[in-house]
Amino acid sequence: MTMQENLKNYSAYLFTALRILVGWHFLYEGVSKLFTAGWSAKGYLLGTKWLFSDFFHWLASSTTAMSLVDFMNVWGLILIGLSLFAGLMVRWSSIAGAVLLLFYYVAYPPIPGYTFGAINEGSYIWVNKTLIEMAILLVFVCLPADFFFGFDRLIKRWKEEKAEVPVPSVKGAGSPLQRREVLRDLISVPFIGAFAYAAYKKKKWDSFEEKFMTGKPDATSGATAKSFQLASLSELKGVLPKGKILDLDLSRMIMGGNLIGGWAHSRDLIYVSKLVKAYHSDEKVMHTLQMAEKCGINAIITNPRMGRIMNKYWHETGGKMKFISDCGISGGFLGAIKNSHESGAAAMYCQGGIADRLVLDGKIDEIAKGLELIRSYGKPAGIGAHRIETVQECVKQGLKPDFWVKTLHEHNYWSAKVDLERIETSEPGFRDNIFCFKPQETIDFMNNLEEPWIAFKVLAAGALEPKNGFKYAFNNGADFICVGMYDFQLVEDTNIALDVLSKVSRTRPWRG
Repeated sequence: MTMQENLKNYSAYLFTALRILVGWHFLYEGVSKLFTAGWSAKGYLLGTKWLFSDFFHWLASSTTAMSLVDFMNVWGLILIGLSLFAGLMVRWSSIAGAVLLLFYYVAYPPIPGYTFGAINEGSYIWVNKTLIEMAILLVFVCLPADFFFGFDRLIKRWKEEKAEVPVPSVKGAGSPLQRREVLRDLISVPFIGAFAYAAYKKKKWDSFEEKFMTGKPDATSGATAKSFQLASLSELKGVLPKGKILDLDLSRMIMGGNLIGGWAHSRDLIYVSKLVKAYHSDEKVMHTLQMAEKCGINAIITNPRMGRIMNKYWHETGGKMKFISDCGISGGFLGAIKNSHESGAAAMYCQGGIADRLVLDGKIDEIAKGLELIRSYGKPAGIGAHRIETVQECVKQGLKPDFWVKTLHEHNYWSAKVDLERIETSEPGFRDNIFCFKPQETIDFMNNLEEPWIAFKVLAAGALEPKNGFKYAFNNGADFICVGMYDFQLVEDTNIALDVLSKVSRTRPWRG
């Protein structure tokens, strides 16, 4: 046997292995969707925003079209996978698979800003596994049947032998060489068994506890993967109303940046901040911000340290999320203002803990200088506080910020406990369990102020139910609320805010 023939034989094994691997991927994607109750590509289509987004959105809006799309997705993946596994009609299944992958690629191309909603297994620019797999299938289209072991090759050889020997001269099972060729062409049969076993084990390994707790099917990964967040976008009840701080349009609910930045008020659970940081990769942060914008949330209050990711978000996605800086970094309030301005902050204020400390230390002039510096940049200037005494002293000293950022929440949760002996001297929040020490006094005093008020810690850092915390804040005079949210909470919290705002009952007029 010549070297060329040897290479051809080795190539046949390699191409066959590659075909089976691609077939395994397609088949698993189809089977997993078939057995995932309620699976639909609707959310996936709603999230697209590249060249053909209007077409995909139109498909998602039609019940009839979605039924057809879901059917073609599931059974297209299964049939293409089976075809590639068995090596039967490989050319036609490769064409169908390449077309299907082309749609997936066009829906979420690996271009910065267009991958929102797709699960990416790495960082890509233009080239991702969908494009690579599509290229492999196009190679399969061009290869003759002899390059694969499979039913196509078996059928081709049978036809050729039948044409050459119409009447066999010897009856029997055939020569050992013929039997070996048949076995080679049936090489994928054991892999089908392996696939069935793996799928069975995977089903047993799945966490039934998690499924029963959520009451919803898990998201499936892969070419048609759709994160559950996008699927829930269709559940939005409306658009959040907006208010104004000077000329700055802000949604009534603003994102809090503590969770994204890793500053989790987790009381005595010391691992939570590290866990939050690990969850919020750059890509996860940008996906969360995009998700928030789709919910109508157009601003986030966060630390100047987050200026890097905000600029990355604006540059790579074209997002319009406004950055309100709390100026809460080391180096002093004035230095943080300059840093925030250079990072593109739309508004700035003296962070609550810093303002509390400056007032307690008799350094209120530093707050006044900060307000003046912020306004010199043409930006709204605010004052934050945990203690209502901080606001009262600033007003007493004649400070008039463009907005206030003040904590507000009830104490009706089990971990709330005020240490009356230390409340006046300790830095607010020292136990990480209470952030508004005197809620009623806060309400009464803030109701008499004319400047817009952003209430924060309205859920006492996760201790209160959103429907209760939002209602308490808006009914008691807050013009905006700042809420820390994970990506999977955005739609639900937006709907809760909409419900609360539609029935709001307040004595303080809207300021802004």
